[in-house]
Amino acid sequence: MRNRFQFLLPVLDYLGALLWTSGFVLFVPLVVLAIYRKSEYGEVNPFSFIIPAILALALGLVLKRSPKFKPLDSRGAMLLCVIGWIVVSAIGALPLFISGTAGYLDSFFEAVSGFTTTGITMLSNLGEMPRSILFWRALMQWLGGLGILAFFLAVASAGRSAHALFRAESHKIFSERPAPGLFHTLKILWSIYVLFTLVITGLLTVEGMSVFDAVSHSMTALATGGYSPHDQSIGYYAAHANLYPHYVLIEYTVILAMLLGGLNFFIHYRALTGGVRALWDNAETRLFWLFLAGATVLVMTGCLVRPGSEGAGTTFRHSLFQVVSVMTTTGFGTKDIGGAWFAGWAKQVFLVLMIVGGCVGSTAGGFKVLRIGVLFEMVRQQLRRVIHGRSLVNLVTVDGHEIDQEELRRIAALFFAWMLLLFIGGGVTALLSDHGPLESASGMFSALGNIGPCYISAGPVNEMAQLHPISILPYILGMLAGRLEILPVLLLFSRRTWR
Repeated sequence: MRNRFQFLLPVLDYLGALLWTSGFVLFVPLVVLAIYRKSEYGEVNPFSFIIPAILALALGLVLKRSPKFKPLDSRGAMLLCVIGWIVVSAIGALPLFISGTAGYLDSFFEAVSGFTTTGITMLSNLGEMPRSILFWRALMQWLGGLGILAFFLAVASAGRSAHALFRAESHKIFSERPAPGLFHTLKILWSIYVLFTLVITGLLTVEGMSVFDAVSHSMTALATGGYSPHDQSIGYYAAHANLYPHYVLIEYTVILAMLLGGLNFFIHYRALTGGVRALWDNAETRLFWLFLAGATVLVMTGCLVRPGSEGAGTTFRHSLFQVVSVMTTTGFGTKDIGGAWFAGWAKQVFLVLMIVGGCVGSTAGGFKVLRIGVLFEMVRQQLRRVIHGRSLVNLVTVDGHEIDQEELRRIAALFFAWMLLLFIGGGVTALLSDHGPLESASGMFSALGNIGPCYISAGPVNEMAQLHPISILPYILGMLAGRLEILPVLLLFSRRTWR
């Protein structure tokens, strides 16, 4: 029996180091707590963060038995990936639970939603919550944006298994690197991430946001997570136009931040070092802009032809904001996507965008634009074979790169698994609630696509909290599966994994 589970020893070793890193991160919100503790935002006992931090450090010490990391195979790397995300989320839920913000199940849901950058929330009355708790929600999303294992690898020496861990958390069809060496690459990516966060924070502050709101929204916009300190999300600033006269600029700045998060970060590196042509000189980026432009036109047209439209300028702004928010899987809102403001076909467009998602190598969720492009190309190749005969060489290429058959099979399997999980999650929600098929399906679309808003939670923000507890579990599984691209999560339930 001992030999049977021998492969788990290095997994536990890495898990201990990951928990050690997470323990130190949990001390960061104490700075915000110290700043706002005596303000009008209420108090949180420092032990709400200190206890989880000490617990994470203690567990890390227990599990980390060796000063050096042992090599991990692909199975071990994938297991560490999914177990690590679950355990870190379980620890990350404790500040919400200990502070009395929510019960533990809802807190765990909130933490999973945060780290996976989904943004579905069980909480309401956010404006009355302590700033340290709101900052922790934003920090979870910011860390989850590039990946908690990517953050761990950037700050720790993970030995020869670093490449396996990076691939397990963020699989790519093919990916260029801005520099030789994984650690150098990670440092460049995190440097760009921090730079963009600082720039967006500065812009939002100049446009009238408080420093706290600017920091929170820049972190969650670039992470394409969507947590906001306000129940009304970005719509809060238009609703309080007397306090925020530059709310239109705020909305366009948030659009910019979401687009930065939804694009491949290797494209950002090329644009920063070689010129803006990098923003459209590859197939995925061009398809990304095409989806955004086409969806914006469809949504805007549907709104303009309806009686009582708000005019072309306002309609364009709201349509563009929601299209960018949904496709980048951020989930911010200026209008209720399930409300009467959007036409019926706009809601169908949003469902399609939830599946498509952002680019590979981005912080966005979804099936990814590149994979959708590859599926289209596979269909086109099959049609050509029907027309010209089976003797036609059937090669699927993207930007001159041939996609090998193994990767094509993987994409097809992922797409099938996506559809299956959407059906199961939507079915469970419909069975245990009074929501219709569209609302039930959109909830799982939201969880699996890591997007946040759906036609269940588009209205009152606490409507998700009214779901049956059994309905919450498929959502948690869906959020993890969507963020980790399904296979690592399915591996956890395979009997052969543990042989």
